[in-house]
Amino acid sequence: MVVRLRLQRFGRTHAPFYRMVAANARTPRDGKFLEIVGTYNPLANKEGMKEIRIKEDRLKYWLAVGAQPSDRVAWVLGKFGILPPLPHHYNPQKMKSKKEESSEE
Repeated sequence: MVVRLRLQRFGRTHAPFYRMVAANARTPRDGKFLEIVGTYNPLANKEGMKEIRIKEDRLKYWLAVGAQPSDRVAWVLGKFGILPPLPHHYNPQKMKSKKEESSEE
């Protein structure tokens, strides 16, 4: 069984709230999970802070037994120093405008 660390979406329309869960990779996004390892609120409060709560010991346990974090969970954990930060993807092709692309051809 492949275990993934991923986000389950809760909240209202345009007001998301996420649970960080350890779940079987085959279950749906908001389906059955093995354990809740944290929460993440991407909307900033009055002070401009985004709230994240992590059960660090349980999160490290799941990573130690081979759970694979999703891209977004890996990004969040990289921001808070639990995992190494993800490398920035530099793609010079995306930086060119359409005029520059047509003039090169």
